[in-house]
Amino acid sequence: MRQTSLLPRYPRSVRVLRYVVADVFTERPLEGNQLGVFTDARDADAALMQRLARELNFSETTFVLPAEGDGHARVRIFTPTTELPFAGHPTLGTAVVLAAPLQLDEIRLETGMGVVPVRLERDDGRITFGRMTQPLPTVQPYPVADEVLAALGVERSELPVELYDNGIQHVYVALRSEDEVAALRPDLTRLADLPAVIGINCFAGSGRRWKTRMFAPGDGVPEDPATGSAAGPLALHLARHGRIAFGDEIEISQGAEIARPSTLYARVEGTPDAVEAIEVGGSAVIVARGEFRLP
Repeated sequence: MRQTSLLPRYPRSVRVLRYVVADVFTERPLEGNQLGVFTDARDADAALMQRLARELNFSETTFVLPAEGDGHARVRIFTPTTELPFAGHPTLGTAVVLAAPLQLDEIRLETGMGVVPVRLERDDGRITFGRMTQPLPTVQPYPVADEVLAALGVERSELPVELYDNGIQHVYVALRSEDEVAALRPDLTRLADLPAVIGINCFAGSGRRWKTRMFAPGDGVPEDPATGSAAGPLALHLARHGRIAFGDEIEISQGAEIARPSTLYARVEGTPDAVEAIEVGGSAVIVARGEFRLP
């Protein structure tokens, strides 16, 4: 009797694209911000990368390519709808995934905003923390601040509503308390229609502990669990407006309202007139591995 194989049959010629799933800005699996990392994307063009990012449907997915300059690798970053020149949790998560087998203390990743170095800390050989030096953002007043407040359902911001751009555009709205941040129920349709912005960041806190929520419905992300690209500008925003000192490291809590609690750390060095460096750090854990087989 002829036996029928239970194994799936694939075409003779297939592309195998392997990926890793990491949870970023957390030490615990199934928390933080999910990230897909395709560790060798040489067989994928931009159109396929976008389709794969849509298939995984995380807030971002990265695709690793050979370095073109003085970095260790080149990274392309995609949301489910578009490519980004830079993003925080994809950069940190990709650094952890790539540096783990290479035993590097620092890995330099080439992004659309230049080379981003990520320093790594280990305990018994296991990476426990990473700290990236982010691109310095531009800052300007946000011209339709009243529309932001109306879409959020809040009366006012405790600090000026300003737009920061470090490769991703973020607007910042300061609320009176962490409870007010937690209670937000924004009109996502109105937020998606706002001009010249990707992320709307609402925050509150004091000293070195802050709570934030980030909404990006116009980019297919109703609420983000952990936004590394927004953490650095938040520290700068607080320092510029006297809520913290330059050089202070802040701890940022995010994601609890969508059951993905995350912890980020950020610090800005310099002065209001001469920002020298912005660093954002956190942990990441690898939770899954898989592959796509495509004809």
